[in-house]
Amino acid sequence: MAIRSFVATKRGRALVILAGVFVWHTGTVGWSQVVGDEAEMDRLKAKAEDLMANDDPEGAAMSMGRAALMAKQLAMKHKDAASSARIFQGAETLFRSQEHAYRAMALFRRAGGQLPASSGVCGSLALAKSNVQQATSLLEQNGNLTGPPAERAAHLRATAEDWIIVIDSMISDYQCP
Repeated sequence: MAIRSFVATKRGRALVILAGVFVWHTGTVGWSQVVGDEAEMDRLKAKAEDLMANDDPEGAAMSMGRAALMAKQLAMKHKDAASSARIFQGAETLFRSQEHAYRAMALFRRAGGQLPASSGVCGSLALAKSNVQQATSLLEQNGNLTGPPAERAAHLRATAEDWIIVIDSMISDYQCP
């Protein structure tokens, strides 16, 4: 009876609504932070791909660099689960590889597009190749995963293998030693 009379007052209704909002907000914030960081990483990666499709390698490099930073944060957050941390470490090095390749494209274009490419372009491509090889070796170590982490690792591994081919062809096209 006392609870009904408390809820019937304006102050009581306000406190009940406030408590409900607090409980709802706390639950959604906790959930969104776990899912949100991975979603943000994926969003930044997609943004970089869109920028490349729109012929903006500088913007793509910046977005991919941000995605790499987000992957590094996720790796540090999941360091207690070694396999999850290794997936995000692999994602970080893959994204760094893509960032270096996009930067090489932008630098080549900014330098006038004359062949052979400058040592800066070739150095960026060498870094890209080194990072993609490191990503491949990190992502191959995740054979005992199941579910969504296994799918993410397989997708990243396939992307890394494709990027090896892309970077090798860029090195050849730009006539790098």
